Amino acid sequence: MKKEMALAFTAFFFISLSAITVAYAFEENSKTIEIAKKEADITGDGKNEAILLKGVPYQDEEDDYLSEIFAEVKASNGQTYTIPLESGSKAAMQLVDLNNDGLKDLFISIFTGGSGGTTMDHLYTMKNFQKTDLSVPDPLEMESRFLNGYKAEIKIAETGKSYFFNLKDRKKYYKKLGLYHKGRLNEPIELTVNPYSSLKPIKLEDGRYGLTGVQRVTGIANADMIASAESTWSYINGSWRLAHVKIFKEGK
Repeated sequence: MKKEMALAFTAFFFISLSAITVAYAFEENSKTIEIAKKEADITGDGKNEAILLKGVPYQDEEDDYLSEIFAEVKASNGQTYTIPLESGSKAAMQLVDLNNDGLKDLFISIFTGGSGGTTMDHLYTMKNFQKTDLSVPDPLEMESRFLNGYKAEIKIAETGKSYFFNLKDRKKYYKKLGLYHKGRLNEPIELTVNPYSSLKPIKLEDGRYGLTGVQRVTGIANADMIASAESTWSYINGSWRLAHVKIFKEGK
């Protein structure tokens, strides 16, 4: 009986040791990396904070995708504030006063990677040591569709303005795919309006800072670029206002 108990105890010991080893190995593989570091007074007390952007890579060393991304603010009051973000292929951080209160805000872009190439963007203020999500402007709303005669239309919901595009340079391609027959659409087809492929701080004409975003509008595939929509936004009275829109035709 004692021998059986001793064997059971020994087995339990090695199983426990194995579990600890696995946990330790996972912990080692989950070490964070520092993506960026900046110092500035972002709370308004006249003292600099240390602002770090960090990530946790996947265990696969060949995969440079980050399973976790977060910002860490080591404030002058001795507290550390953490801002959890999405996973992504890479990330970037800027300090810029976007809400026009005289203090720099924390603007972070997470790049999703892939053929779409979109970003997830975040804006936070730490004024008076209060972590506040200011959000970013939503992408433009657009109604878009193919038209008869190898054409396309994009209508911006915020302005009501429509833009038309001649796509005859893609005639053979569209006919081969069965999109058109003798210049007429075989069925109604909408274009694809993508989220921001980039959203960046920009200095506006009045000297303040705002944001400029670019969205891709594609046809039957991501590679079938129809247009790019550039929108510029200004933060006024606690919300984002559209300043102006530019539409650029892509391709030939």
